[in-house]
Amino acid sequence: MSNSTTTGEAAPRPHRRNANLGTADAEEIFASFDTRVVRRFYAFLKPHPLFLIGAQVSVLLSAASQLALPLMIGRAVSVATSGRGGGHRIEWVALEFMAAVAAFTLTSLLSQWMSIRLAQTVIFDVRRAMFDHLQSISLSFLDKTHVGRVMSRLQGDVNALQEFLESSTSTLGDFAMLIGIVFLLVAMNWKLGLLTLLVLPVLIGVRAVWLPYSKITFRRARDASSIANGALAENINGIRTVQETRREAMNFELYEEKARGNLNAQVESALLAQMMTPVVYVLTGFAMAVIVVVGGGQVLNAQLQVGAMVAYVIYVQKFFEPVRSLSMQYTAMQRAMAAGYRIVEVLDVPVTITDKPDAIVLDQAEPGIEFDHVTFGYDPARPVLRDVSFHVRPRQVVALVGPTGSGKTSIISLVCRFYEVGEGAVRVGGLDVRDVTLQSLGATIGMVLQEPFLFTGTIEENIRYASDATHDQVVAAAKAVRAHDFIMRLSQGYATPLGQRGRNLSGGQRQLISFARALVIDPQILMLDEATANIDSFTELEIQRALKVLFAGRTCLVIAHRLATVRDADDIIVLQRGAIVEQGPHDVLMRNGGLYADLYASSHGSFDDMPGEGETRADGGFALRT
Repeated sequence: MSNSTTTGEAAPRPHRRNANLGTADAEEIFASFDTRVVRRFYAFLKPHPLFLIGAQVSVLLSAASQLALPLMIGRAVSVATSGRGGGHRIEWVALEFMAAVAAFTLTSLLSQWMSIRLAQTVIFDVRRAMFDHLQSISLSFLDKTHVGRVMSRLQGDVNALQEFLESSTSTLGDFAMLIGIVFLLVAMNWKLGLLTLLVLPVLIGVRAVWLPYSKITFRRARDASSIANGALAENINGIRTVQETRREAMNFELYEEKARGNLNAQVESALLAQMMTPVVYVLTGFAMAVIVVVGGGQVLNAQLQVGAMVAYVIYVQKFFEPVRSLSMQYTAMQRAMAAGYRIVEVLDVPVTITDKPDAIVLDQAEPGIEFDHVTFGYDPARPVLRDVSFHVRPRQVVALVGPTGSGKTSIISLVCRFYEVGEGAVRVGGLDVRDVTLQSLGATIGMVLQEPFLFTGTIEENIRYASDATHDQVVAAAKAVRAHDFIMRLSQGYATPLGQRGRNLSGGQRQLISFARALVIDPQILMLDEATANIDSFTELEIQRALKVLFAGRTCLVIAHRLATVRDADDIIVLQRGAIVEQGPHDVLMRNGGLYADLYASSHGSFDDMPGEGETRADGGFALRT
């Protein structure tokens, strides 16, 4: 009988994984050589011709001076052993050798400095281009792209490209060395040279077998690294939920699997990358054996000078140095090409939300908002909004209410032109948002979200984040939203530095800061996406008092789940399943006895307490939206 039975304790239930961490989807990122990728990155190299050409010229001079060294060593040995050095005295040979060493040292240092400077400059341009592009691409791309994967491309892939660029100039020098050594080996003694070069077909055959396996292995390593990075980023971003639900042990196990997969893939990749080194050593030993046997016999028969024999040995040893270096460079090139392919994919993500060539600057007139038979879906096959039409007049306060998933936040997003409508038109100030400049549209609209995002910096810097407001204007905005008092109670007032995402403030205080940030730009349109959801009742009372002042003179579109925050709106639009089911002031809707009245009379007090419908996203996932 088992121990668990005798003690009366049930056997522990197996640990069941009820969720994943990150994604295990691989990315098709490997290409051994892609001319399109090379052309794209040549565009980053082209603006720096001085460093590009200078690095190549200096590395060729370095190779030439390095090729001269064995000849001078051989000549010195011949002069010292036989007194025959082509009319050269040992002192002159020593001076020539020192000059060649000095030239090699200087040109090597110059080529390395110029290569590193060129690589760092190009990587700076690449990082800047990726950052600028990611700020411009549509939110639909970011909605369906894992943040960890994007960060992997911004960091890991750029670093891989940097390593290759810093050492790529030496590839030209290695090729020059290889060709020069082959020429000198044959020119000095063609019989011995041809015997030595017999190892080349073997080396080519080994590489032909090695290449297909290396491609697969390097691709697997990059995929595994990206998957592990994605899981790590997801866990860090959701750490509060992880700790709330006590998921640490399970997430550790899930991450350990991905990290172990990455470990195995990286070890296999590193092992395969180093396999060519012992092969080259074996071939070097074989070539040296040929020289010792054949060349030694020629020296004994006085057919070859001792100095020439020494030079020949050095050249054979040097012959395999560029071979080893080129093997490593090819491995680095494969990784860099894979990284470059992934970087180009990011740079080639289409920017779908752009200004038309003849885009109009939205003027300072008091703009209204109009939805004209708008149909929209994150996946066009599954619309979120269905033939929605309404009009918000200038200086009117309109509230959007409805169950979760009814399309309220989607309406806000379309007004800001975060997404393009599928059918119909969204107009601001009588103009289609697609016909006005994004800059002027953004300057017209101020937005406060349910979960405010505060950036690193002081409170004052966060409030003036979207404007050039003076300190007095910042203080005025803070006073208007009732944030000034709590700010002044902080140790450094408006100069108080914020922790990550403002975690050293309460949820209500962060929301008040975001209110001030929206108001300091003095927007003509103010939109609130459930901006009071995370505020306690006392703070909400203060906000409600401030809102009456803030709404004055502005066109306002407000999403609210608590009915107490919308009953004073000029118009209330009730949404359900992406369509408008009711519209009118609070009193009218109450008399109609529809969905709004039913909810208001019930004990729920919030539309979120009613059964809602989720939205199926374009990426195939299932997300709840308001």
